[in-house]
This record gives sequence, C-alpha cells and structure tokens, in this order.
Amino acid sequence: MYEEQASTLPYVVAWRGGTPPGGGTQRILPDGCLDLIWRDGAAFVAGPNTVARVEACVPGGRYAALRFGAGTGPGVLGVSASELVGQRVPLDAMWPSATVRAIAEADDPVTALTAAAKRRWQGVDRAMLALVGAARTGLPVGLVAERCGLSSRQLRRRSHAAFGYGPKTLHRILRMQRAIALARTGRPFAAVSADAGYADQSHLAREVRVMAGVPLSALLR
Repeated sequence: MYEEQASTLPYVVAWRGGTPPGGGTQRILPDGCLDLIWRDGAAFVAGPNTVARVEACVPGGRYAALRFGAGTGPGVLGVSASELVGQRVPLDAMWPSATVRAIAEADDPVTALTAAAKRRWQGVDRAMLALVGAARTGLPVGLVAERCGLSSRQLRRRSHAAFGYGPKTLHRILRMQRAIALARTGRPFAAVSADAGYADQSHLAREVRVMAGVPLSALLR
C-alpha cells in the first residue's frame, strides 16, 4: 500500500505506506529527492540516490514520510545532500533527541514531521528551481548559470549541496523518471526514448539499466 497527499510545504510531498505481512523487497529509484521517514516508531533520513537501492521490506511495516523536491531538504536537515548520498541516517544524528522522540511517538507522524520541518524551513533556492526545470527540458547548464548570475562552478557546487550530485547527474535522473512515466502510459519504447530526450532506444535501455539495475520492461512489470 502506498498513497501520496499534498503537503503544506512547497515542493514537498507527504506519503504513507505499508508492507504486507510476508515482507519482500522494494526497488527505490533515484528521483532527485530526499525523504524524511517515520517507520514503525523510528525516524530516519533517506538520502538521495544515483542508482536504484533494493531494500528488504519489514513484514507488516508502516511508513509515513515527507519527500523533499527541488533541493529543499538539506536546508531543513541542516546537512548538505552530498553527505547523505546513498545513505539511511537516523534522524537523531541531526536533530535534538527530544524532537525526534516526539515524532517517533506521534499519533500522526506526517503531521509531526511537517510541523518539525516547518520550524526549520529555509525557503527555496531559485537557482535550484531553475536547475530542475533545465534538467527536465535539456537546457544547457551554462545557460542556467548565466541566467542565475552564477558561474558554472558555483552552480555545480550548489547542486551538490542541494541534490547530492551535479547538474549532469540530476539531468540523467529526471530524464529517466520522465521516460518511465511515459512508458507506463503504454507508449512504445522508441517513442518514449524520443520524447524523453534520448539519442535512441538503445540509449534509453542502457541508461535505465545502469541507474535502475533492471531493464525498463522489468520496471513496468
């Protein structure tokens, strides 16, 4: 079971989930985000990924979380995203234990997570919004930097702090996410590759296998 709901924080999605009694595994694809997660009374941060992460599901586990997009998470956590890539970090390693304990014991973890995040909200970096938009449309990084009044090096540094990786990796990740979304509508893979901005279908296949760890057809199943 998995469901999303609107959050009162911009560029943030609240979600809840649960795993069946038999457990199993789940494949978590990179998406340019990081998550603040409550799971069965424990709170932790799921850092950004550059490749898929396969995790064992806790049988009968319950989840409640906030997913931070557009590079908004690091400001709330007080840690650069580059320090969290590929990691799962207990929240009490970043926030006071009393705050984390209140979240862990809350009747409504999403509400508790949201309240705690609001108190630490740092706003949205407009340069990172521009970078996300460029990554989705294929706009050159240099042009984004120029429009934001930054050098390419400055933009890369801010991208690493906000997303955990540079603009080129962000572009690859968001392009793959768009391709998967298109493929799930039933479009032929050749059309998906063209619409998502790949050189050809073989390019699409290689990129998905590298970042997702399985072929596109397996993801759709």
